[in-house]
Amino acid sequence: MVLLALVLVSINLRPAITTIAGVMNQLEDAFQLGPQWLPLLGTLPVLAFGVSGPIGPWLARRLGAGRAVAVALLVLAAALIVRATVPALLLPGTFLCGMAIMTASVLVPQIVKTNRGTGWWTGLCTLGFGLGAALGAGLVRPLEHALGGSLGGALAVWAVPALLGAFLIQRSGGGPTSAPAAAGNVTSAGNAASAAGEAAALTPDSPSSAVAPSAVVPTAVVPLRKQRTAWAVTAFFGLQAMLYFAITSWLAVFLVSEGLSSADAAALLAWFSLAGLPASLLAPVLAGKPKVLRVLGPGLGLSVAVALIGVLVAPSGAQFLMVGVLGVVQSAGFGLAMALVVIRSAGPLTAGRLSAMSQGFGFALASLGPLAAGLLHTWSGGWEAPFLAMTGEALVLAAAGYLAIRGPLVSIETPKATAKDNPGQSSTPELVP
Repeated sequence: MVLLALVLVSINLRPAITTIAGVMNQLEDAFQLGPQWLPLLGTLPVLAFGVSGPIGPWLARRLGAGRAVAVALLVLAAALIVRATVPALLLPGTFLCGMAIMTASVLVPQIVKTNRGTGWWTGLCTLGFGLGAALGAGLVRPLEHALGGSLGGALAVWAVPALLGAFLIQRSGGGPTSAPAAAGNVTSAGNAASAAGEAAALTPDSPSSAVAPSAVVPTAVVPLRKQRTAWAVTAFFGLQAMLYFAITSWLAVFLVSEGLSSADAAALLAWFSLAGLPASLLAPVLAGKPKVLRVLGPGLGLSVAVALIGVLVAPSGAQFLMVGVLGVVQSAGFGLAMALVVIRSAGPLTAGRLSAMSQGFGFALASLGPLAAGLLHTWSGGWEAPFLAMTGEALVLAAAGYLAIRGPLVSIETPKATAKDNPGQSSTPELVP
């Protein structure tokens, strides 16, 4: 019951974004939204992610994790209806959707950990994110047609699964304990709670003691901001998120400019998410294998760069293939970013702090993606500049992946604390040959 509720919750945490992305070129007529506001519209959800991280644990301490997620989904449902029915509230309603999404997503991994879910639980929830993104992008046009051409109705109808998710997670209660203690320990940074929960959820399948070369835990505590691997992990998380939100915000608009119909462009945006579903499920599992990890980090960044160029230059008939390839490598990058937080951490305390750092800075960086891509398109009058900029970013992503994997383990805890938090493991992790 809990796992089913969590998967449904996860599915609800992307359609609010991808439905708008799939109909971006219709918003000027349907909502009287000037073209100058479109880059901001694509950025608003990510900005909301960056400022609303503490809300989830705050609610969980008062209501319990399950009820807190239910409240977030109720707010999401209300925001979806309001922004679709009151054109003047499209922008603030989208920002509120982003806040509700972040509040719920912070607590999903914490509920997984509370129920002692394995990495496959985490993978299924990650899969739910991708499935929700695909459904949002792929169904918005058919729903609009089914509702007599009402774009507002096609956007508002996503309140129904949000209400169903709220009901199920409320019924399940979120598991044996309603408010995981870890949630309250990391609220000082904007996304700290998200960090701790997602790090913990990956732990069962990602032991930190057998992952990387040069992985000696320092005996003296070094501040996180002075550890180069921490910054590499942060850069990897932020860059892949920046690419994801830039692509999902503008891919459909680009495809329409290349001669595809609006319906075909929205379908390809859905395909971008669908194609990546297996990769998002398997990447965290594969990342636990050191030999695979060495190639996976830099290799994914290079693969994203090649796929972006492919989408830019491919003819319309080849876009199904190229968008699918881009979806696979981009989704795998997200799965790896989540896994790196735990794999490169010496213990649970470090994982929570590293995740807070990577998500706090990462979402701040990611918020620039849709805005920068839109401004580059407006400035240049074409799509070469945005795509080349994203390609350059993917190359930096490859470098960040290499450094995150090859550097020393991140640690802000003493060997004694590490041994206490990880019974059965040596306080000094093994070196991987």
